[in-house]
Amino acid sequence: MLRLEQEFASSGVEFWWVYPNPGDTADSIRRHQMQFTARVRVIRDTQQSLVQISHATVTPEAAILVPANGTLREVYRGRIDDRYIALGQERPHALHHELEEAIAALLAKRAIPTPGGHPVGCSIVPLQLHGRP
Repeated sequence: MLRLEQEFASSGVEFWWVYPNPGDTADSIRRHQMQFTARVRVIRDTQQSLVQISHATVTPEAAILVPANGTLREVYRGRIDDRYIALGQERPHALHHELEEAIAALLAKRAIPTPGGHPVGCSIVPLQLHGRP
């Protein structure tokens, strides 16, 4: 993700790391961010508004949202790449970089390709399961 941020920064693409789970506290987010050397933009999606817009179901899962008529419209949702095969199973390196291909297609005004598989990650806990409406 950090490489993609650097690659597409000059094209005006903005990356946000969204933390949607009710248990995502400021401290846990800060600890997670300390694992990375670059400064990234972070959103704590306490009402899961971005989850609803993007239809995300797991973390990590990528979504490309574009402005449309005063709101955001999802044009891509899926895995970042195919490095993770299943929970606990990963390749040394990704073979396909779906998010990168989707961003490049969007910028080139081409059809955005469909991801080659489902994202692998932990389920996003819906607010109603965490005792919140």
